[in-house]
Amino acid sequence: MTRMMGILLADRSFERAHHAFVLAAGSLALGREVVLFAGGLAVEALRQDWSGLEGAALDHRFQESGVAGFETLRAAFFELGGEMLACEAGMKVAGLGEEDLCAGVRVCGVTSFLQRTAEAQILSL
Repeated sequence: MTRMMGILLADRSFERAHHAFVLAAGSLALGREVVLFAGGLAVEALRQDWSGLEGAALDHRFQESGVAGFETLRAAFFELGGEMLACEAGMKVAGLGEEDLCAGVRVCGVTSFLQRTAEAQILSL
């Protein structure tokens, strides 16, 4: 049995969010179960319009360099069966509602993430 990976995204940096999805998609492609939790203002990475991420303009540069773009990675995450969680408190602070998030994102508290990933390897970005 392959160990689950929990990814805790802790700020709204584009580069951290991009790397979180790189790690998540890679792990999912290798058959690992992945749960990504965006805490605090990192919930911006789970919005349909993720342009609020700090440094979001880098996505164009990444794509021009042949690196998978943010939308491609996020779509792969869902297509490969990843589980995405948005911090309830972060949603309040960011002034977001569930309708602002990508389809398939579940809003919950940090305790739900910790329970879900109790036996998982957890990475914090």
